[in-house]
Amino acid sequence: ELRHRASPWQRNLGYPLAMLGLLALTGISVLIVCFHVLELLLDDAAMPRGIQDASLGQVSFSIFGSFGAALQVVLIFYLMVSSVVGFYSSPLFTRLLPERQDTPLTKIIGNCVSLLVLSSALPVFSRTLGITRFDLLGDFGRFNWLGNFYIVFLYNMGFAGLTTLCLVKRVSWAVQAELIRAFGEEG
Repeated sequence: ELRHRASPWQRNLGYPLAMLGLLALTGISVLIVCFHVLELLLDDAAMPRGIQDASLGQVSFSIFGSFGAALQVVLIFYLMVSSVVGFYSSPLFTRLLPERQDTPLTKIIGNCVSLLVLSSALPVFSRTLGITRFDLLGDFGRFNWLGNFYIVFLYNMGFAGLTTLCLVKRVSWAVQAELIRAFGEEG
């Protein structure tokens, strides 16, 4: 219903550009994680441990300078939004979605706790995937399991594999639906 009420500009330009943006951000994050996996295999310094001797402002945390830092911020924001959307889309937590002017206090508290847990896990998540090396105030790099090669390697491989699988599945289903619609209208 929302798609039918959208203006032609939104349908023909806005939605495709948004979809291409989401595909590009997903592809870039998978490429960065794959590059991080290669770094893990070749160099022990790629492990997401804390940085002890580098102080803020003296060392760039990105290979590409300011552009890379901006890209890291955009990717972390994208991971945050996609984590929240994925959380509320899972069958287990769809009942937790707030309803306009009809949300009980227990559901509001459950949402606050869920968002707090997701936002607390985001720095460790982005660091483990190799998207950023920046140490936040909590110094999340001191977790002992971040020094375990197998856990970090499997976490990165799982993210890259499952994200690629979801991307291929979503894109192939969309293309398949469009082909069926196009051939269905002609036949």
